[in-house]
Amino acid sequence: MKAIVLREHGGNDKLRLETEFPDPVAGPGEVVLRVGASSLNYHDVFTRRGMPGINLPFPVIIGLDVAGEIASVGPGVTDWQPGDRVLVDPIDRVNGGLVGETIHGGLAELCRVPEHQLIRLPEGVSYDEAAALPVAYGTALRMMNRVGQVAPGERVLILGASGGVGVCAVQLAKLAGAEVIACAGSAEKAERLRELGADHVILYTEEDFLTAIQQKFGKPARRRGAANRGGVDVVVNFTGGDTWVRSLRALRLGGRLLTCGATAGFDPKEDIRYIWTFELQIRGSNGWEREDLHELLDLVQRKRLRVLIDRKWPLAAGAQALASLENRQVTGKVLVGA
Repeated sequence: MKAIVLREHGGNDKLRLETEFPDPVAGPGEVVLRVGASSLNYHDVFTRRGMPGINLPFPVIIGLDVAGEIASVGPGVTDWQPGDRVLVDPIDRVNGGLVGETIHGGLAELCRVPEHQLIRLPEGVSYDEAAALPVAYGTALRMMNRVGQVAPGERVLILGASGGVGVCAVQLAKLAGAEVIACAGSAEKAERLRELGADHVILYTEEDFLTAIQQKFGKPARRRGAANRGGVDVVVNFTGGDTWVRSLRALRLGGRLLTCGATAGFDPKEDIRYIWTFELQIRGSNGWEREDLHELLDLVQRKRLRVLIDRKWPLAAGAQALASLENRQVTGKVLVGA
């Protein structure tokens, strides 16, 4: 079969299209999918580069998010049959492991997974929509709803709003009844975020987001009381790096900073004075649960949640697709497939 294969860590040139990679064969309790779509995430960039403490079983086919049609089933599989439309939960919650990292992923014509990782697709949800959900939208839903508990009337500032997690976070905050301030790097991205429901957009290439927040909503005050509404209630920051301290300073008294990653640096400068002085809450969120994916599929089926797809690349251009994500040239999700 054709597949985008990684045989050693390094730059994007290490991702190679191979046309005669061995076809997977379904073993006991497994199925083989004919891949309809696979979406890329920044985790795929880290997998290609190499991550401290994680040793991969090379060769590896990247692509955590996979949706497609079952092509064949292995011995003992009774609940699934060829032709079934499915989404794969990338996390193997029984045996451990992760699709696209320890298990061959979706940047291939075929993909083998254990049957317990399958979720049946509802009618009306396409492979493209489904493949965009688990890592980015699943992470966003858990962070915003389960951990962050975003509430009606709150002001929510979202950094990195034009990425996969960000575009979902914008929509979930609006569904919760919040006032959304989204940060974007271009006028084009800003317009797409407004289309998704963002009430305000800050172009961080033209103005500092902290200055913009303080000018619009006032500076946070340490005094308690209903009159103290300076700053925002929630900041969503999964970039880290040099945005961390400014995110703390944008929060009102008792505000919440939500984080689920650190794409711009995991060891930012810290100033804990803002945390104790303003009684801030730092809430970390890690991944998603199976019920989160079911909820997302339901939201998409009912047209409550839009899957924003930047572009779908052909399999042969899988390396270029990942480069577009790594270089932050996208709004929403990057897909690869037929």
